[in-house]
Parts: sequence; structure tokens; C-alpha cells
Amino acid sequence: MRKIQFGVLLVLLSLPLVYSITPLELIKLKTFDALVPEQPPSDYFTILNITEEDITNEGGYPLSRQTLAQIHINLLRKGAMGVGWVMAFPQPDRFGGDFEFMEALSFSPSVLAMFENNTNEYPPTTGTVILGDGTGGIPAEGVIQNIEVLKKNASQGIAVARTDIDNLVRRLPLLMRTPDGWVPAYGTEVLKILAGADTYVIRSSDDVIQEIRVKGLPPVKTDNLGRKWISFVNTPQTNLAEMDVENKFVFVGFTAKGISPQVATPVGLLEPHKIQAALAESILIQDSPYIPDYSFAVEFLIFIVGVLLIWVCLHVFGITLGLVSAVSVLLLTASYGFYTISNAVLIDVTWALISQFITATVAFYLRFREQYKLRQQIKKQFEHYLDPRQVKALQSDPSLLRLGGEKRVCTYLFTDVRGFTAMSENMDPEDVTKIMNKALTMQSDAVKRYGGMVDKYIGDAMMAIFNAPLDLQDHERAAVLCAQEIQKEFRESEIWVSIGIGLNTGESVIGNLGSSTRFDYTAIGSAVNIAARCESSCKTVGVDLIIAEATAKACGMQLKVLKPIEAKGITEPLKIYTL
Repeated sequence: MRKIQFGVLLVLLSLPLVYSITPLELIKLKTFDALVPEQPPSDYFTILNITEEDITNEGGYPLSRQTLAQIHINLLRKGAMGVGWVMAFPQPDRFGGDFEFMEALSFSPSVLAMFENNTNEYPPTTGTVILGDGTGGIPAEGVIQNIEVLKKNASQGIAVARTDIDNLVRRLPLLMRTPDGWVPAYGTEVLKILAGADTYVIRSSDDVIQEIRVKGLPPVKTDNLGRKWISFVNTPQTNLAEMDVENKFVFVGFTAKGISPQVATPVGLLEPHKIQAALAESILIQDSPYIPDYSFAVEFLIFIVGVLLIWVCLHVFGITLGLVSAVSVLLLTASYGFYTISNAVLIDVTWALISQFITATVAFYLRFREQYKLRQQIKKQFEHYLDPRQVKALQSDPSLLRLGGEKRVCTYLFTDVRGFTAMSENMDPEDVTKIMNKALTMQSDAVKRYGGMVDKYIGDAMMAIFNAPLDLQDHERAAVLCAQEIQKEFRESEIWVSIGIGLNTGESVIGNLGSSTRFDYTAIGSAVNIAARCESSCKTVGVDLIIAEATAKACGMQLKVLKPIEAKGITEPLKIYTL
């Protein structure tokens, strides 16, 4: 049954992981947002913001290409080693400044932006080397390009900012696939020209991009779509008045309202030029976060192992130890997830943790229900036959009770009320019941006081066991003292009957015995039979108490030796004793 329960639970919990359900993906992304460490800037870049005030000072928007050319020249005079204009120029300048702007671009490494558009037009693709099958990645639907005169002295890159399912930008493709080949993302093109390289090397396998290389730069690890997780570092920013750009590549863009659309990111709304600067920074950061291609395998393994460990611990160990083990597994999983993300390896353990918690809850409930049923069974079976303290002890630790049966050395006590049958023939049934109940109650109370268990009532007879189901020190002596007290209470009572008692000690099989639908906790074996024979021989011997040899030797009391008796089913005469 437990295997079926675990199998069903495992299948249900694995579905969100295997099929990438949207809520799970959202949790995963938010986890990365919270735990991905902030990285310091590379010190290679500066962001130049053209503000609303700047536009007003220059006579309004759009700025003329002559104005842009002058800004470009001023940046170079201030020591900039390159300029990236994160804006596109698909139309000629109405003020006729395209030639001046082109000339300014020729004085430094310059990159112009292209933007996605469903035009089905694409720029020429050159400078890519494919290692692998050359497929996969993110396709471009069309590109808005710059006018030809500007492309003569500047490079181009796609300033793409695709969002995740929560409409936030976290990952940017380093390259976009077109029908003719690959087109670099803006930040990638910036780094290529700064490194003095003319090619990209793309490693791919089975339609999965593994990494991208630019000569002079370390390999850039990507996800299987060629995307890079962005580290939104605090890249220095400046303005037209200050132009603090010495020895920096400058990303230029508008921050004036209504010109450049702001894009939502985990760190807030950002303009396109700031996002492209973040992409360039992330490529240079050695320990920039990335999702390895083995991430799913690791996540699934953690999920399976964690769920299995928690289930086993809560069903093999007790509830307390099982819960401690479950909490330990949860903490280990969380620690591993935190460690990997803190070291920029984006392996998500969120669903593993959720699954482990669900498993722990379900397993705890099933275990608790099982324990509750067992405790109720123990209470129902023993509350009338054991001292309440013993019943509580069994409920607290059911392991003390082996319900399946065990061999155990116990002392067995049999009683039989003398003369009750004859007396009851002349009495009212209600009076008979009252006397019988009183007689059995006296015996039961005495058995409980001395730590024994009332096994069963057989008409006006009773069977009791000492040293089961709980261990009882000196159970032989306890049984003899119990028998002595029962005799005393009968002599002092007003029910006008006597009682015969037989005692014996020995090994028997004790446990739940019976059919699948009806069973009792009892004992069977020759030791039990000898005790019964001792009780039935009381009339023949002429005493009210017969103690078999095994009990007599172990009880440590001074007893009277009686003449051995022949007992039914016993080959040798029984040595017997009495008080």
C-alpha cells in the first residue's frame, strides 16, 4: 500500500517539473531574482543619458545628426574609447546631417542599434563560425536597419529585450538567428569590436547552443537558446554636462520621457541603452550567472532523492525522528540551492523544496493516521485488562508491543470460582450477574495492581499474564502475591464463594491470535496449559492455590511442597507448591 501511495505522489509531484508549468516557472524566476548576487561593474563602460533638459537645450526632439555628431566628437575628446548609440537611424536626417554624423563615427569604434520588427528584412550575416549543427537559438522576425551611409563607419547589433512569462527582462540572446545566418546582439557586437575580433564562434549540439566565443574574451556560457542571464550592475552614468567617460566605452541613450520606451526588469524600469550596457557587463563578468545545460538533470535528481529520503525516513523512523530527518533534507536542499545560485550557477531547487514539503506533510499525515489507529487499537484491546498507566505506555511507544506475535517467558495465572454454578441455580439472574461481576472485578483489579494483564474471562474463570505485553520485573513473585491477595479478598468478601488458582512460568507464543476478522491478544503454549492444569487440580489436591515448579523456584518465597500430580497432556508428574 505504501509503495502505491508513494508512486502516485511521485508521479503527481513530477508533472510540474517535467512539463514546466507556468506557476513553477514564475517561482523559479523570482527565486533567481532574490538570490542572484549583485556583481561589481567591469570598469570598461559608462552610460551617457540624454535627458529631457538636454533635449530642451538642443531645441527639441529629434536631435539633428549634426548635434549627435558633435556629442560623439565631444565624447572622444573626453577620452572615450568607443561609442555605442543605442538608437536606430532608418531614415535620412531631415536636417541633412548624416554626412557629419558618419564622419564622427569613423573616428572611433562605434555601434548602432537595430530593433526587431516584423518586416521580414534582415541585415547581412557575416563573421560567424558554427561548431555543431548550426540550428536552434531564437529567430528574429525582422530587423529595422540603419541607413547605408551610417553603416559604412559603424557596426550594428540587435538591441533586443525579450521578456519572460512575467513580462520582465532577465535574459538576452547574444545572437539572433535569421534565414541567412546569425546577427549579433548589441552588447555582443560592442565586445567584439572592442576585442578587435571579426568573428563569433558558436558551439551547438542537437539544436542546443552551449556557448559563444569572441576572440580575446573568455567563453560566454548561455542557456540552450543562446541567452545570457543579465547581471544588472551599477554601471557608472554621466550626462552631457559632465561627460565623465575617460577610457570607457559609452552607451548613449535617451532618458527623456516618451522617447525611449522603458522596459521592466527585476531591478525596475530601464531604458534600452542601460539594458544593453548590462548585457555587455554580464559577458565580461567571469562569474556572471548562467543556467548550465545539465541543470534539469540535477534539479530532477534532487527532487527524486529528496522526496524518497523524506518518505522513507517518516515511515521507517518514528514520527519525531522522521520529522527531524525530513527537516534536515529540506535544509540540505535549500543550502545547496543557495550555494549554487550564490556562485552564479542557476540550478533551481524551488520545486524540489515544495515537493519535499508536500511529501513530508502527506507522509506525516499517513504515519500519524497509522499511529493513531494503532493507539486506538491498543486502547480498545487493553484498556479493560491493563492498568491505565500501562495502556498509556503502550500508546506512547507501540514498539513495546509486537502485535504480530513473539516468544516470551511469562507467568500465567488461571482462576475459577468454586461453587458458583450450584449457587446461581437458586438465585435471581440479576443477583447472579452482580456477584459474578464483583468476583471478576476483584480479580482484575488485583492483577492490574501487580502489573499483570487480564487476558480473558471464560464464564466464571479468568486467565491473566504477567510480563506481557510490557516487561515486568520479578513477574513470578508478582503473580504469587497477586494470587495471595485474590484469595484474601475472596475470604473477606460477602459473595460466599471460594476460588481456585493455578500458576506457572514458561515460554509461550504471545500476540494477536485469531482469524483475519477477529483476533485477541493472548498466549499459547505448554506453559499456559500447565497453569490451567494446576488450577483444575486444586479440587483434587484439596488446596485453593497450586504453584508449578518453575514459578516456585523463581518467586523467591517460602512455599509448601505438595505431592506431585498427574496432569492431562503432561507426560511427567508435575512438582507443585502452595502458600
